[in-house]
Amino acid sequence: PKAAPAPQAPAAAKPLPAPTPAKTPTPPAAAPAPQATPASQSNGHARIFSSPLARRLAREAGIELARINGSGPHGRVIARDVEEAKSGKGLKAPAVAPAGAPAIAPSMSDKQIRALFEDGSYEVIPHDGMRRTIAQRLTASVQTVPHFYLTMDCDIGKLLAAREEINAAAPKDKEKKPAYKLSVNDFVIKAMAIALQRIPNTNVSWTEGGMLKHKHSDIGVAVAMPGGLITPIIRKAETKSLSTISGEMKDFAARARARKLKPEEYQGGTTAVSNLGMYGIKDFTAVINPPHATILAVGTSEERAVVRNGKIEAAHIMSVTLSCDHRAVDGALGAELIGAFKMLIENPVMMMV
Repeated sequence: PKAAPAPQAPAAAKPLPAPTPAKTPTPPAAAPAPQATPASQSNGHARIFSSPLARRLAREAGIELARINGSGPHGRVIARDVEEAKSGKGLKAPAVAPAGAPAIAPSMSDKQIRALFEDGSYEVIPHDGMRRTIAQRLTASVQTVPHFYLTMDCDIGKLLAAREEINAAAPKDKEKKPAYKLSVNDFVIKAMAIALQRIPNTNVSWTEGGMLKHKHSDIGVAVAMPGGLITPIIRKAETKSLSTISGEMKDFAARARARKLKPEEYQGGTTAVSNLGMYGIKDFTAVINPPHATILAVGTSEERAVVRNGKIEAAHIMSVTLSCDHRAVDGALGAELIGAFKMLIENPVMMMV
């Protein structure tokens, strides 16, 4: 896909200095194109035949369509092929790079990209250390961690009622300021922590030497901040009350945005929660942050029509998607984890015993 055009700057904008040459060797400008073969599922012009659904699934899973063996008509890649590829089946061996070539070469160099906008209608914002670290970690995650995704809809009507009742009963100080104010995300963190304890084989980290099985649920929570995001960790979240979790998260969020978190407050953890519900996002998939084996993506809650006992009723539904590292958590095991989460989030009284 073509990149969206950059916004036009005033005509008097000064041209930028020439970019500093990259330290890594620049790939040849006219690299020979790969030969099209029937096995490549190409039409002779480097195009991969695939269904729109297959392309979307492959993009979300971080799998190149060219590496997937298509089982559709004329070698077309279909959704079933992508699902098999997530578990390592039906994948072609990666192409062998020529001697002396870098292990992973960028598709376009800085110079090539900037040449597309020769009128200088852009400004260069240098990457800071945080942005570079995020880019490196998430790129490595997509390239090395075999992701798969499980989605469920959760009825949070009871949770919203319980939250309202708990917040109304919160003790107040002399200025009538409540001691705490629970958010839906506080319940999500607690539910995920308890779910990991109920399905302990999902509370793990993959290493080449063996699986690390964790005793406690240390939940990282994605916090947006200028220039990127960070995941402060609620340690031993399964042992903490909702009000304690709420207080810790408010403190973490404030200090994260001020860049005052200590390394031990955001390093490690056994899973993570990424909530975009406040932005009206219905559902999405999140990239696993190693050494985690899972991450829960939480969408907004909204009233939807549901059928109960043969009658259509309105219910507050929240969609959640669990990303799993297939090396550590198999499909059935991941289904058990998200099922345990759904039971807890739909019955919040179970979190308080």
